[in-house]
This record gives sequence, C-alpha cells and structure tokens, in this order.
Amino acid sequence: MAIDKPSIEQRGQEILNVFNKTFGDLLARDPAAFQVKFRKMAASAFAFYRGSACLFYHDIEQEQHIGPFLDDKTKRIWIHGDLHAENFGTYMDSQGRLIFNVNDFDEAYVGPFIWDIGRFVASIALIGYTKALSDQQITRVVKVYTAAYRERIHSLATCTNQHEVPRFTLDTAKGPLLDALRSARRQTRVDLLRSMTEIHDSERRFTLGGGSIELDSVTREKTLPKSRDDCATMYRIKDVVGRRGVGIGSAGLPSFNFLLEGKSEALENDMVIYMKQSAAAAVSRHVENAPSAYFHHEGHRTVISQRALQAQADAWLGWTEKVSPYAVDLDWSDINDLEEMAAVVADLGTATAMMHGAGDDNARYSKLVPFSPEKAIDEAIMTDEGRFVDVLVAFAHEYSAQTRRDHHIFVDLFRNGRIPGPPVDGEN
Repeated sequence: MAIDKPSIEQRGQEILNVFNKTFGDLLARDPAAFQVKFRKMAASAFAFYRGSACLFYHDIEQEQHIGPFLDDKTKRIWIHGDLHAENFGTYMDSQGRLIFNVNDFDEAYVGPFIWDIGRFVASIALIGYTKALSDQQITRVVKVYTAAYRERIHSLATCTNQHEVPRFTLDTAKGPLLDALRSARRQTRVDLLRSMTEIHDSERRFTLGGGSIELDSVTREKTLPKSRDDCATMYRIKDVVGRRGVGIGSAGLPSFNFLLEGKSEALENDMVIYMKQSAAAAVSRHVENAPSAYFHHEGHRTVISQRALQAQADAWLGWTEKVSPYAVDLDWSDINDLEEMAAVVADLGTATAMMHGAGDDNARYSKLVPFSPEKAIDEAIMTDEGRFVDVLVAFAHEYSAQTRRDHHIFVDLFRNGRIPGPPVDGEN
C-alpha cells in the first residue's frame, strides 16, 4: 500500500519541529552562529544533508527505513553516526603512521550498523546527482560500496588474525586516497603554526581573524585552567582564542584554540590544542535502550567512541585534541569519472567495514559491544545477501530524492524568516 507523502507545508513544519527539538537551546544561546550554519546548509542539498543528521534519524525512526538485518546484536554496534562521503580523511596514528580512514566522530554512538551504511549510500547518491550521474550509474556506485563492505566484513569475520588485514597507508592506498595521504605527508607543524599564529616580542601568539576571535577578559579567565608548578615550561599555556565557523555541525558550541609551549622553548615546538563542547549525538535520541548512563558526559562519549572505532587513534586524543597538520579530508571536487568514483567508494566500503569491526578490539571500550561485531553483521547479511544490496540501493535513491526536496523546503523556510536567518522584507 502506498503511503501518502506529507505536503510541502506539513514537511516544512516537521523539519522545523525536529530542528527546534535538536538545536533549540543552542540556537537561543547563539543565533548568529546558526545563521552561519543555516547559510552553509542552504548552499546545496549535500550541505543540507551534512547539517541535518537529526532529521535523518527522525525519518529513520518514524518510517522504519532500512530496518532489515537487525537483531539484538546488530542493533548494538559501535557506529559512526554521521557517515557521509566527506567524513573520510587522513590522520597520524599513535605509532606515527599516516592512515586514511573515517574521521569526525562527534556523532558516534552504539546503534544499528545499517544506519551508518544507509547514511553513506544516500550521501553518495546526492554527490552522484550533483555530478549528473544517471540513476543507473548511481546504482552501480552504491552496489560497489555495499559489495566492498560485504566482502571486508566477511573477511574480518572469518580471518584468524585481524591485524594482518591491511589498512590504507602510503604503501597500500591508491588514487585519491593516496593523493590525500601524500598531501598530508607534505604538511608540517611549522607551516600549521605560521598559518594560525605570529611572533610578537619573541613570543608566539594567535593571529586574530579568519575564524579566531579574541576573548573578553571574563571568558578568558574562566577558560584558562589554573597553572601548575610541574608545567612551568612544557605545556605552559601561552595564548587562547575562541573559534567561529568551524564546520556545519558545530554551530552554537563554544570552541577554543589553546597555544601551548612544546617540549622546549624553541618557538617551532609550540602546539595548538583544540577544545570544543560536545553535544548529544543525533542518533542517541533514536536507538533502543540508549546506553547514555555508560558515558560520563558527551566529551567522554566522543572519545570512547573514536577509540572504539579507530584502530591506533591519535595518542593525544582525550578530553582535548591536538590540532594536527596531518589531517586532510577526501576531496570529491575532482572525482568525476565514474570508474574512479567506483574505485574510491569501494575503498570507503572497506574502510566502513573495518571501522565496524574494530568495535571490540580494545577490551577497555568493548563493554557496550561484548561480542564480535563483524561476525554478527556477517551472519545477519548472510541471511539474504541479495536483499541487503536491494534495500540499500532503493534507500539511496529514495532518501537522496527526499533530501533534495527537503533542501528546497528548508531554503524557503530560511529565506522567509521561519527559522533564524536573513530578515524578510519590511524588517530592520
């Protein structure tokens, strides 16, 4: 039986309700930041998709999209929570190796594994649409991704030593992934410092502007931790600034850069620490038996989730995160050839499977997933592999089309003053 779709007005009200529930308090606290966020989201359907994970999970819960292949185990996998085509990039792991993998774990949580895959395939369908791929070509790309995911999950579930499964490094990556790794390798900490700081009276300080804002004396005093005698030199805080315009998803969340003395007083050893308040993961409002009590706070959730999902995470990862010059995101702007796109999404499917399979690797963080996630997922998919592909192909097309419609509705809401945005005619 066909289900009647809501009218434009009904869907607009639904979007407003979801946004108000998710962003209401933050929006009231900093409406200017949300004007920036919403303007970014208005730029394209993909930008809207990136900034509206809350709407995606609202729809998942309301319509029970991509529900098959879920049981008591596969509903409780460490998931990324915002897995889209641009949340992949490079980082330097705790052993000093450059790795290409999933990044940005702000929305990570424990939930149904297939929600991650559904969010990714819808995103790749949106990118395919902007590159004027036909529906058949988009279907092919989605199938390549799901096949690569399926193959790697099965390999992880059946191999005896998962440490032998290669990751994407300078030695193993190809194409745009290798380009990103090579670009990251050319970055240096000195260049990073030059782009963010300047020297005044033989001391390094942050350069204001370009997203860095000076803090008033009260905020600065509250933000700076008390000095410690054992940190007289190394890790001494030299400067602090606020940050604005960081990503689409960070609107309204206080964030800061701290400039620290490095291992010596040489200026080139200075380090930048990025701190941002974490918000509740969008997916946490929609999973069954949400394990919120397990996490001390949202910062704890973000870090624990990243350590669970990312093998050999950055050694500095904690309630603070060091700004790394080795972080380079995957750039889709020049990936236009169908064959190259298929090759890239195959690698991303492999990376997604490895992320899901890592959820029980570290015993300290496996209490919420006390079983082999790759084996549970492998067994679930094995029940009907053909349907697994068909469900995801259908969802990719349907939700991509829904997002394009929602984007048009959102832009009209925004430009007509239904949500904080530019003043409508007649307003001052």
